Order: sequence, then C-alpha cells, then structure tokens
Amino acid sequence: MNKVVIVTGASRGIGRNIAYNLAVDGFKVIANYNNSEKQALELKNNLEENGIEIDIFKADVSKREQVLKLIDFVINKYNRIDVLINNAGIAQEKLFTEITEEDFEKMIKTNLYSAFYTTQEAVRYMIKEHRGCIINISSIYGITGGSCEVHYSMSKAGIDGMTKALAKELGPSNIRVNSIAPGAIDTEMNGNLSEEDWNSIIDETPLMKKGNPIDITRCVKWLIEDEFTTGQVISPNGGLVIT
Repeated sequence: MNKVVIVTGASRGIGRNIAYNLAVDGFKVIANYNNSEKQALELKNNLEENGIEIDIFKADVSKREQVLKLIDFVINKYNRIDVLINNAGIAQEKLFTEITEEDFEKMIKTNLYSAFYTTQEAVRYMIKEHRGCIINISSIYGITGGSCEVHYSMSKAGIDGMTKALAKELGPSNIRVNSIAPGAIDTEMNGNLSEEDWNSIIDETPLMKKGNPIDITRCVKWLIEDEFTTGQVISPNGGLVIT
C-alpha cells in the first residue's frame, strides 16, 4: 500500500525536491503551495510527462481554515494521511532592533502556526489509524541561533520544541514525530548568499561542501521507513555544527 504524504511548501527548494522524489518512488504525494502556482504546475507537469501522478493543492497553511480545506481534500480522495511533512516557511535577515511587529508576526505565523495547524488537523486521522509519521523541516538556526535572524531562529526552535513534546504525547498512538534541521543548503532561500559567503561556509564545514536538497530528501525517506526513531532533531549540516 503506497503511503499518502502531504508536503507543505512543496513548489520550490527543499519541499519541491522532497515531493518530486517521493512521487517518483511511488508515494501518493499531495504537494501544497501558496503563492508559487507556476512552479507547482511545473512540478505536476514534469512528473505527469513521465507517467507519475501527484496532487497539487493551493492553501495558505498559516490559516487554519485553509488547512482544513487541504486536509479535507486528502481525506476525501485517499481516506487517510500516512505522512505529514511540514516544510512551509520563510526566512528574513534583519537586525533584531529593526524587526517590526509585522515582520515578527509573519515569520511566526508562516513558520510555526502552519506546522501547528497542519499537524493538529492531520493527527486527528492518524490517531484513529494508530499509525503515522510527522517530519518537521526546521533549521540549524533552531539549534544554534542565527545572528540577524532572531525571529527566524525563534520560529525554528519552536518547531523543534513541538517535535519533542509531541513525540512523547503521540508515541503511545504509534505516531512518530521528528525534525530535520538542515545546515547551509543550496536553495532559493539562500539565494542572498554571495560566492564569498558560500566559500566562507564551506571553509568552516568539515566535509568542505554545501548541502543540496537531495541530502534532506534522503533523510526524509529514512524517517518515513524507520520504525524506532521519534522525538529527534536530526541536522544534516556537513559537520558545520558538531555538538
């Protein structure tokens, strides 16, 4: 039985790579997007040209009413949710003293509220089935903190806290909850980094290279199949941070 997987923020970057590769592997993937409709349609068309099915669904997952529509679509079509991957998120570099109330609210709602809403609604169905897998895409800054990214770091630390607490609560229901906290990954979100910036990061990384979205996708695949890992914050970062 092919697993039904929801991937939020799946039109670009890490989310797109996860959705694409899981669909290729035979999972029934629902790729959520909000603003990037063109990219979402490209993802769907690229897969369908090769005879691979994928659903795309527009929803602002920072709003519960839109999350409910996403969950209803999945349940009506597949009657179950096996895996939820909370990937939707934004980043912003700004001095702490210059972060506006609007900046802070948008960051927390997009990165943290979205994971709370989608997880709370999906879990209702997972508990009934007594099985499930939730994977939250966090950030290395949720572990270490990031200068000039305080509100982003806060949102990701919140994701990791939710992961650990929820893993304890849902373990008896055979639902695993884990977080992946990527290091420096070559995506559009890091498009502001110059060649000099990347060289500096690479010099500080023991493996002497930057990460790629497929590195995160491989970790996702392992967590989906693994049966004895929960409550963990796993950080593929090339050794940039070793604790």
